[in-house]
Amino acid sequence: MKIQIGKKVRVARHILLPLMLGASLGATSVLASAQTTTPSNQGSMSSGAMKGNMPMDMRGSMMKMRKQMDAMKSSGDIDHDFAAMMRIHHQGAVDMAELELKKGKDPKMQQMAKDIIAAQNKEIAQFDQWLVQHKKQQK
Repeated sequence: MKIQIGKKVRVARHILLPLMLGASLGATSVLASAQTTTPSNQGSMSSGAMKGNMPMDMRGSMMKMRKQMDAMKSSGDIDHDFAAMMRIHHQGAVDMAELELKKGKDPKMQQMAKDIIAAQNKEIAQFDQWLVQHKKQQK
């Protein structure tokens, strides 16, 4: 019995430890790249990620949203900036959902697009109302 346990421990040490080390190195690499932000890679998808097989219309919607978000200057008021950026983000979702309704064919995606439009428009209205009631606070 001790021999079998010993073999299992050796196998675990020679197989599991390298796997765990590899996984932790991979996670460290992902975290490091996620923490490296410059003005060109903050916020939404990188332009490299958008160059795949995404249809031009959808890519155009994403690029429009990203351009608007990148152009927004930080006010120093986190609440205001959150509401303003989320409004842009939600409008981007509505634009993409409308494109799905116009060109998509899958009934489930069509229904999801309708649901997204309804939910996002409701939240856009809430952001708009909040932004009108709360002026930027310089901090």
